[in-house]
Amino acid sequence: MPYLVSGTNEYGSSNLGRGKATFALRLARKLLREGYMDVRVCTPRGRLLQSDELDELEPTESDMAKGQQRGNRETKKPKKEKSKVIAAAPSRKEAAWQPDFGPAKKK
Repeated sequence: MPYLVSGTNEYGSSNLGRGKATFALRLARKLLREGYMDVRVCTPRGRLLQSDELDELEPTESDMAKGQQRGNRETKKPKKEKSKVIAAAPSRKEAAWQPDFGPAKKK
């Protein structure tokens, strides 16, 4: 467990591990609401955060799920609209005269 949340109450101390910063933050705030004293969060890099420093664990863009992240790729250009041709519709062009060259020669 990368994050260790600890707190002390009248019955003793609690040390609880959490895998993500958001879960550790939620647990630390819960312990504070329940009356725990000396609530601390130890980060994966070994930094101890006191109860007044817990806001530093707020999720940043890198902590978000992949679907929530904004991509840094350029947006694609919209495709050019093509006019659809309906095959069942009759042609509106007048039948033009075409020359008849007579019977074709066979070899």
